[in-house]
Amino acid sequence: MPIRGKAIQFSRTGHPPDVVEVVEIDTPDAGPGEILCRIEAAPIAPSHLLTLSGGYGALPDLPAIPGNDALATVIGIGSGVARFREGDQLLLPRGPGGWRQYATVRAEAATIVFPPGGDPLQLSMLLANPPTAYLMLTRYVRLQPGDWVIQNAANSSTGQYLVEIARHYGWRTVCVVRREGTEETLTACGADVVLVDGPDLAERVAAATGGADIRLGIDAVAGAATARLAACLAPGATIVNYGLLSGEPCQMPPSDVVFREITLTGFWLHKWLTEKSIAAERDQMYALMRDLVVQGVLHAAVEATYPLTKASEAVAHAMRDGRSGKILFTPQAEG
Repeated sequence: MPIRGKAIQFSRTGHPPDVVEVVEIDTPDAGPGEILCRIEAAPIAPSHLLTLSGGYGALPDLPAIPGNDALATVIGIGSGVARFREGDQLLLPRGPGGWRQYATVRAEAATIVFPPGGDPLQLSMLLANPPTAYLMLTRYVRLQPGDWVIQNAANSSTGQYLVEIARHYGWRTVCVVRREGTEETLTACGADVVLVDGPDLAERVAAATGGADIRLGIDAVAGAATARLAACLAPGATIVNYGLLSGEPCQMPPSDVVFREITLTGFWLHKWLTEKSIAAERDQMYALMRDLVVQGVLHAAVEATYPLTKASEAVAHAMRDGRSGKILFTPQAEG
């Protein structure tokens, strides 16, 4: 028998709080090779907001249920499934959308399974931000213990994960923020230096790091902020851009590109996740991230949780400047 529950969907793109709507949908019972899941927690990520606005690089057919990441509990098992038992917790496979109460998925697609007892909010955030931080730290520059990394928008969830991963591996971090008042959060994560962005950023970074050669910069802002990061880097360094918080194209002086040989590249997790040739590497990376989350090495601040019935309010909160943590849906909560 199908199970009826709430879901958030959008039938058009636009201002995110205006396009989400709460609907009732039927979720089929688990068929052969399938598992029926109850969704426990689902974060609101910048990529979800871009999808709702129509600005993301890959858009679903509409109407659609947003949210690629969610923690789910197995509540039904179809024939031929031996791997799972009722009560097992897993990261919902990509595809059905996580902003819902129930989902039926192929058992073979569920590759990230958790031991019992973890924090559901923290576990639900594993899919996007931790691997984004890890891959940007490890794919472009071979860092050694004691090396420095600089990032902007450092008080974001990805920025906090980046600090925690860097600390775990012995790398030092310069965290650039756009406003005062975030130093305590980042210092608690393990940041070595926290500075407010500005035209004299390079001078202040040099003073704070003792003139260290910084070979990796992580840029989530774009616009003129990219050039300010470049000015902090050693010749031959790399800037990895993964966001456009400024809404402007990345800017770098030709002298940094030509004479100092600063490389600017981009990272998009969605593309990496869909590369079939790296399935084994992907599974190993997620196993590592899962273990670090379960061990408490990786932890993101949570500012608020919302039931699905407050979809518009939750999305508006997630868009608010000056937040101190993530916004998540708890689909089983009443509201």
